Amino acid sequence: MEYQTLIIGAGAAGMMCAAHAGPGTLVVDHAKAPGEKIRISGGGRCNFTNMHASPANFVSVNKHFCKSALSRYTQWDFIALVDDYGISWHEKTLGQLFCDVSAKDIIAMLQSEMDKAKAALWLNTHVQDIQSDGTHFRVSLLKDGKDYALKVRNLVVACGGKSIPKMGATGFAYQIAAQFDVPVVAPRPGLVPLTFSDERFKSLAGVAAPARVSANDTSFDEAILFTHRGLSGPAVLQASSYWHEGDEIRINLDPEGALLEKLQANRQSDGRKAFATVLGQHLPTRLVDHLSQALNLQGNIADQSDAKLNAVCTALSDWVLRPAGSEGYRTAEVTLGGIDTDALSSRTMEVSRTKGLYFIGEAVDVTGWLGGYNFQWAWSLGWAAGQAIAGK
Repeated sequence: MEYQTLIIGAGAAGMMCAAHAGPGTLVVDHAKAPGEKIRISGGGRCNFTNMHASPANFVSVNKHFCKSALSRYTQWDFIALVDDYGISWHEKTLGQLFCDVSAKDIIAMLQSEMDKAKAALWLNTHVQDIQSDGTHFRVSLLKDGKDYALKVRNLVVACGGKSIPKMGATGFAYQIAAQFDVPVVAPRPGLVPLTFSDERFKSLAGVAAPARVSANDTSFDEAILFTHRGLSGPAVLQASSYWHEGDEIRINLDPEGALLEKLQANRQSDGRKAFATVLGQHLPTRLVDHLSQALNLQGNIADQSDAKLNAVCTALSDWVLRPAGSEGYRTAEVTLGGIDTDALSSRTMEVSRTKGLYFIGEAVDVTGWLGGYNFQWAWSLGWAAGQAIAGK
């Protein structure tokens, strides 16, 4: 069987690429349904892009690589497509856009776009072997117990990274990269909860608080959530993409810098109250109880000097912790690292030394922040590769 283009992976990037790659395109996936990560994202409503998406919101060894695709297919282009399909949406917070009804609306839209482009979709299909003769790729597929041999000019690898293996994620993209001598930046879990070996926060599980979390000089102001095994919440997930094993993180529980002034006011108005009780008016009570011994929260608030109040506020604004690890790919929302961008054209996503071979999606060493940025990268990347293939 001869097609022009074979796309491995019916996720966000793969389907977007198929909608633009031109005639003779086949998309294959081992899953039972396309767009499974889209379906579960955003609590089932898909945080499909972010109004503030820019190259500054992405992590990569080459921070400039994402600029071309993001500038040529923007969040506004995708929003326009969503609007064309009458899919209602809303901004939740920080520019994050969600479907009003269901993530399935985005999947149906992408499938409709593929249908318009006459792209074929094979599910429950496994890639058995890939070979290249320099001008074509010969791919062996297994679908419903039957073998198929394909010959294609373009092979697009869009089968994702290692995150959320229960959804079928594998490292297959990296295996293909190794076969064609394409370098890979060591993959690791991203947007992932951090863990501590001593379960120090077990008693705080479920407690949340606004904070600024910093890792390697990059900071995020959002909520943190204490878990049985460590720390989660948006600010921690964001910082995890900049954290490496062995690094420390810093937590500022007074991100607005107003706590000292509030405590001084409490000293005047609530002088007879216990210091810990007053602090519990500004931070979660269970968290204050957890920190009370380390902060020496003894006596009434009226008994505390400015120096003591300042010392407590300083400690709360620079809480240094060293996580033992992370929850790993099991709960990571994305995979950091991946296909080395030095091996790819930033305009087309084609491998420079292997014509006709493309890598797109999460397998590439570009990872967005939490909040719709990774989907926008998938749309931009898929569009760029599809346009390049169609332009051939």
